[in-house]
Amino acid sequence: MNDAPDTPTPPEGLPEQLVSDLNALTTEELRKTIIHAQELLNVQDEAPSPIEPQPGDDIIRVTEHDTYTEVVKRVYCNEGCDNCPHGTYLYHVTQERHPDGTETAYWRFIRDVELDDE
Repeated sequence: MNDAPDTPTPPEGLPEQLVSDLNALTTEELRKTIIHAQELLNVQDEAPSPIEPQPGDDIIRVTEHDTYTEVVKRVYCNEGCDNCPHGTYLYHVTQERHPDGTETAYWRFIRDVELDDE
């Protein structure tokens, strides 16, 4: 069981029983669970998430809504920056359709957030 003080906060909306069950798994069982969850997503033809972290992004939370995805993240820049990490920032991410039919993720900055007030 994972009782470490740095245990990540589960995503909003994840059932408490599932969180408890996942926390009790061994590393090998967690790896197998991830593989199975990915296979289930593929079977359900789930649209890919618009959230593609960039190098240096530290995604804190992702919450899906009907018309957008809410993302809270910190940003690390190049080595030598004395102010890193930057944030924590709240974004709303939507899919932007282009005239050629392709879609890209559009990140709209909402505000700075304090992790204590979430």
